[in-house]
This record gives sequence, C-alpha cells and structure tokens, in this order.
Amino acid sequence: MTITHGQILGGIVTTPDLDAALTDYADVLGLALLDQGSVPADLAASWASPDVAGARMALLQPTSGHPCFIRLVEQPVPTAFRPTTSYGWAAFELSVQNVFGWPDRLNGSGFAIVGPPKELEGLPYFVPMQVTGRGAEMLYLNEVRSNTPSSDLPMADSPVDRIFICILAARDREATCDWYARTLCLDLGDTYVLAYSMINSAFGLDPDTKSALTMVQKGRMTILEVDDYPPQTLDRPQDPGRLPPGNALVTLALDTLDRPGLDWLTPPAPRAGPLYAGRRSGTVRGPSGELLELVEIG
Repeated sequence: MTITHGQILGGIVTTPDLDAALTDYADVLGLALLDQGSVPADLAASWASPDVAGARMALLQPTSGHPCFIRLVEQPVPTAFRPTTSYGWAAFELSVQNVFGWPDRLNGSGFAIVGPPKELEGLPYFVPMQVTGRGAEMLYLNEVRSNTPSSDLPMADSPVDRIFICILAARDREATCDWYARTLCLDLGDTYVLAYSMINSAFGLDPDTKSALTMVQKGRMTILEVDDYPPQTLDRPQDPGRLPPGNALVTLALDTLDRPGLDWLTPPAPRAGPLYAGRRSGTVRGPSGELLELVEIG
C-alpha cells in the first residue's frame, strides 16, 4: 500500500500492564500482534524518554494490513493523570465496523465506555463511540458511513482498522494549526464550533458549552483534529524520563525530514522494523508539547 505525505503511521499508548493491554488490543479489538520486545535505548532517547529504555513494548497492526501501527509501551500511570484534561494528544480515532456491536464485545475487557455509540444530528458521515483503556488512553471507535464534503473518511476493512484522526488538545488552536501547515506543509480544513461532550464532561462544564476545533489534512486525507481547551487545562502530568501517559506519541509520514523549522530531540536516524522499514525517523515537540515522530518516505 502506498504511503503518502502526512499519513498517520501510528500512535503509542502507554499502559501499566502490557500483558493485560495485549488481551484488550489483540484479543478484544482484534489487532494483529506483529512483535514484542523492549524499547531500544536510542529510540527512547529520540522520544526524550530515556527511562523508557528497556521497557516492554508490543507492535500491533489492523488485520486489514493498512500500514498504521499501535505500539503499547509499559510504564506506570502517574496518579494525577486524567484523560481529556491536559494538553497534548487527547485521543486516537479508529475506523471500525458495526460500532453498535462494540459495547457487548468490550464487556469484561480493560476498556471503559465513556461515550456509547450515537448517531449525531447533522453529521451523517460517521457514528462514534469513546472508550478509555488501562493506561487512561482515549480511543474513538468510529463507524464511517460516507465521506464528508471536504474530506475522505476510510471505511473499515477489518473489525478495527487504522487510526484516521489524531486529536490534539491545543494551547492555542490557531497557532498550532499554523505550525502544522507551515512546518509540515499540511492543509487546514474546516473549523467547527460545537458542544463537545468529552471536553464538557471532563471539566464539569455546562453541557451546552461550545468549543472550536479545526481539521488538519493533506488534500482530502484527514490527519489531525486540533481542539480548543478551556483555561483550566493542565500540562500533562508526566514522570521524568518517561513518555507522556495515555496517548503518548503520534507518528506521521513526511516526504523529507530536511524541512526547516524542525527541532529534533535527537538527530534523525534509519530504523528497522515493520513501521520504519529502514527509513529515517526523528521526533520533535509540537506547539502544545506533544511528541510527534516523523518518518521519511521521500
């Protein structure tokens, strides 16, 4: 399958119990387990997370074969961490089949349903539900029904398929969108203002409180949803030397790593394995402190 500039190649989820998380992601969600091992020291350093070196890690992929990977990395969950209350990666949106069947399938798993499947008035393109995992990561399981007027949404080719949107809780939505457009040569899509139930619930806001979000795309391919967050949003609680908890890191494909304005945490280097396939990769911090790993496809 062809990989194009801006494409989501994966995300990292941190979890306190890798074996239990593998039961959730492989046995319950049905992702294929490709590899298990430990985080190499140079890779941990590239994430500015040296204490993750040697931590247990697993690599999973949808059975559809789409080149989008979820990595589970074992580390403790900071006691202060709560999903959807801090800046950084807030959630990964995955394309799924038959979303209304997923609540029963998740019974007894490590996933807690925080938003049951619901058809959204005025948005006939997809049906979402939201869950949190053992590491307090947030996943949106979305059944895609059609493309939107301004974007192409991937229908699932397996029960759980690729990540097609990464949600970013931004310090400054407009400045963040400008950085992604200017630095990574991505396109700005539509901006929506709506009552965002996940944000309002997490902060105890009035259910009718409205927030703005902007889509970041490449052409019609969705990549990011950049959300405004309220003033009481926190910096992500994080143990020194470790990855951010929950939705820790996003990996995108880039035509070249030799773009101006990329402040690498360590110099890019070629890496092996199904995700990297010998290509150069490096990691930067985005405008809200988010870890963004870029893989060169040029």
